[in-house]
Amino acid sequence: MVSIREADTQKLIIKAAEALKGMEGMKMPDWARFVKTGPSRERPPEQDDWWWIRGASVLRKIYLEGRGISKLRKVYSGRKNRGHQPEKMVRGSGKIIRTLLKQLEGAGMVKIEKGKGRVITPLGQKFMDKVAKEVK
Repeated sequence: MVSIREADTQKLIIKAAEALKGMEGMKMPDWARFVKTGPSRERPPEQDDWWWIRGASVLRKIYLEGRGISKLRKVYSGRKNRGHQPEKMVRGSGKIIRTLLKQLEGAGMVKIEKGKGRVITPLGQKFMDKVAKEVK
């Protein structure tokens, strides 16, 4: 059995994003084409499939550690350029993460567990293990 810890992270996320793109519940909202991924960014992402890449990345993080929205915002944080003042660390967009998690919950890959936050379901584990096996 191949674990996602053994697979190359970049290849795993790209392969999982391709698989998520084909799923019925994973659809990029209309507003996602115009939105920045956080206050530290100056422009929206240039990649056309960034929504599914971020979704695969979120799913991998939940698989490894089981995180909530606030911890995931820290993961996707960045340094905000404030002109002459020193740069400051700011958290990533919560709306994007929340919407992705709702879509993953609708697909049955993530569920909310009381006291733990979001955790991966057996279906989500099976999906990620299958992708890791393909990558490895």
